[in-house]
Order: sequence, then structure tokens, then C-alpha cells
Amino acid sequence: MTPSEIVREINNKTYRPVYLLTGPEPYYIDMVTDYIMKNTISEEEKAFNQTVFYGKDANYIDVINASRRFPMMASHQLIVLREAQQMKDIDNISVYAEKPLKSTILVINYKYSTYPKNKKLYKTVQSGGGAVLESPKLYENKIPEWISSWLARRKLSIDMAASMLLVEYLGTDLGKIANELEKLILSLPGNEKKITSQIIENNIGISKDYNNFELQKALGQKNILKANRIIRHFAENPGKNPFTLTISSLFNYFSKIFLLHFLTDKSKKNIASQLKINPYFVSEYEQAARKYDRPKTAAIISWLRDYDMRSKGFGNSSTSDGELLKELIYKILH
Repeated sequence: MTPSEIVREINNKTYRPVYLLTGPEPYYIDMVTDYIMKNTISEEEKAFNQTVFYGKDANYIDVINASRRFPMMASHQLIVLREAQQMKDIDNISVYAEKPLKSTILVINYKYSTYPKNKKLYKTVQSGGGAVLESPKLYENKIPEWISSWLARRKLSIDMAASMLLVEYLGTDLGKIANELEKLILSLPGNEKKITSQIIENNIGISKDYNNFELQKALGQKNILKANRIIRHFAENPGKNPFTLTISSLFNYFSKIFLLHFLTDKSKKNIASQLKINPYFVSEYEQAARKYDRPKTAAIISWLRDYDMRSKGFGNSSTSDGELLKELIYKILH
């Protein structure tokens, strides 16, 4: 089931006896868990009819025994097993899942990896009227779309450059992104309904002009002046612009350009799919591929590995990260 399907059922007072919420992306697992806790039993009923276990401290027998109790002066009781991935012998809960009580709502919050589908608990929940939610990690190219959808539900929008800034700064952790978006919403002036790069710079501290995304763009265009301006800023502010993150960002960027050279189907749809980028940026990668042929791109990838090692002290005892970056960017551009 999807998060929205589970929420829809909860709103319609349709409760599953067991919810197995699992996957490497914790955002939806925690969101659905919290929603069930807030919307299945009333605050007055929680004192006697809500029990929360933590996988590290509990055992499966305690969870089963609690689940087999009947609610007190209420139609349902709620049993929540948080951090279930830390529980030993968790698959034994399948004994209860085979014959669950209709008056118990058991939520199993299993994060950071997907519960094995060949295990008995997974099969029992899925086939026995329970609900299984799988929460996969989103690829980086899917995050801007997720951000736009998240904001659209609040009747707000964001420009693409601002989305990419957030992705570069926060990565693909949906929980972190959602928290920062909440802060940005509170900082929107007046009747403003759109989050821009300037708003992000003003409130989060990410520079809209000096960041790895803008450096990639400048290199892709072979804009020497802009690229040098950015790396000069990086050298002056090493704490906010770690060399290792810049190297990682450029390695990812030029690896995609290298892959683009070998694609036989160069339609925009296939490029976006194979490179795992947002279709919005396909033209920028096409432009970069025209400026950097296969041999040059291969050489750049080799240099990136070399300079990464040098920054860690291999073959280099005194050159600063700022100077290494200047050397590297010069080689890339010339």
C-alpha cells in the first residue's frame, strides 16, 4: 500500500490489524506511524489502550502478549513497535499476525532496510489482511519533483534552481528536506507563495551563486570567469565548501557526461532515465558533452580521483585544498 492509501483508510475508520512499515527511507515510515497514532484512538483512550515498544529493549513475546489483550472501554487498542529492525527474532511476531485480534492495531516500524520478503512475518501480514508499506530511497533526480509535490499540497511552489540548492545541501534525506521546507515556509514574506534561491540563501545560508551546482553549470558551459570566481569563494570559505564534497559532486557530474557519450538512444527521455537526472537538465548535459569529448571526460575523471587522493595526503604534503582545486579546475577548463 502507499502512504496515501493508508491515510485514506484511517480517515474512513478502516483499520488493518497489522501494519508492516518498512524500507530504507524512514520519512514515510515515521509519517504513517505518527498519523496512525494521532488518528486511531482518542487522547482519553491512550492511557489504557496505547503501548509503545522499542525494538532494542523489547522482545517479540511482550509484543505478542500486549497485542492479544482486549481494549479497555474502547473499540481498539494500539500497539506500536518502533525501531523494529533492532529486535531479535522479530519474525516470530508472525505467530500473532496469523490470527490477529480485530480490536488490536499493531504497527511495526522497521526502518533503514526492507524487511525480507521471504520471511514469514512479511508473507503473513501481506496475505492476512494486514498492510505492508515499502518506503524506498528516492534517487537524487526524483527529489526536486518530490519537493514540488510536497509544497503543492500546501499551495506553494519552488523554482528548479532552488530545489537543486536544497538537494545539494541536504542530499536525499526526505526528513531533513521536509524540516527545512517547514522553516522556509515560516520565513516567506507577506503573501509570497514561491520559494526562491534568494529566500534559501537568506534563511539557510546556502549561497545561490557559490555552490557545487553552479560550479558544475559553469564548467559545463566552459565559463572560465564564473568557474574561477566560484572556486575562489570556495578557497576563502573552506568550512562551508569542503573539498571532498566538491570532488564527489564533480565526479558524479562528469561520470554522467561520460555515460552520455556512449548512449545510442539520445532522446531526452532516455538521457534523463539513463543518467538519472531531471529532464529539465538534459540540455545542460548535452551542451557539456559537446564541450568535453570522450578522451577529455575520461581524463577529467582520472584527475578527480588523483586530486581526491592528494587532498588526503597521498603524494602531497603542503598544497592546500584551495590550491588543489584551482589546479584541478584549470586542467578541466584548458
